[in-house]
Amino acid sequence: MKLGVFAALFRDKSLEETLDYIASVGVQAVEIAAGGYVGNAHCKPAELLKDEKKVQEFRKAIESRGLEISALSCHGNPLHPEPKQRAQFHADFENAVELASRIGVKTVVTFSGCPGDSDNSKYPSWIVCPWPNDFSTVVAWQWKEKVIPYWVEQNRLLEKRGVRVAIEPHPGFVVYNTETMLRLRAECGETIGANFDPSHLFWQQMNPAECIKELGKARALFHFHAKDTGFDGPNVRLNGVLDTKSYAQIPDRSWVFRTVGYGHGEQVWREIIGALQLIGYNGSVSIEHEDGLMSKTEGFEKAVAFLKGMVINEPAGEMWWI
Repeated sequence: MKLGVFAALFRDKSLEETLDYIASVGVQAVEIAAGGYVGNAHCKPAELLKDEKKVQEFRKAIESRGLEISALSCHGNPLHPEPKQRAQFHADFENAVELASRIGVKTVVTFSGCPGDSDNSKYPSWIVCPWPNDFSTVVAWQWKEKVIPYWVEQNRLLEKRGVRVAIEPHPGFVVYNTETMLRLRAECGETIGANFDPSHLFWQQMNPAECIKELGKARALFHFHAKDTGFDGPNVRLNGVLDTKSYAQIPDRSWVFRTVGYGHGEQVWREIIGALQLIGYNGSVSIEHEDGLMSKTEGFEKAVAFLKGMVINEPAGEMWWI
């Protein structure tokens, strides 16, 4: 495994400034935002694909600093019911796949997407319970009419380009937990796997280490985000964990994103890293910093310091102690 960072954190800096800084902190891999909700400050695939010289300059900027690209990320909703938004998210995904294929990056990260409740919808509809029965009807329609057809087609594209997609299970989208992730893969193809982010699982009361092992059985974990979640006990006891308040309302929320180690302690994170090792994961542990209580650099550098001694750089190999 390599320690990395999701460079969308530094979208206010140039690519070169960002790479110089993260290399100086001691990480080995970088995940580059290439469209969707995270923007494309450091990588504009549609432009790069028109100019081979720019493609080579992009690769050189990263490789010359001793870094590797763990993934191109275009977190979006390619199933959005509004046609223009859906088309743009899909174009971002296609362009990211094409660029990844061109430069030898094997993984593109995105969301599964979420349709509306019908062909006449304007906004996505994420269903969180089965009753009244209308809700179950919507979920069945979404998967049959929108989710499966779209991702079956994308699986063909990915196979053709020699790239795989790492879907981030995330509430608000049709893939949000272990079983929906495995269903998408089983229904649509083996180029589809997970971008595993524990922060979205903690507040759903899931155990990340156990989820990692379950995904590992299906060889379905392609990429990993290192991000934590902290809970406010009184708010949870009063209101539960379904919380639609702004992330900026930190004192009022039941949970918020935290830098690794500030939501769950060292033992939990050692179990998570150990689970990754058990399933044979050898990709990047990509730090995603969205902690509203820390600056960009402080949160990132604290995460690096916390994880540096945990990330296993080399497999154990033979049982040397026997």
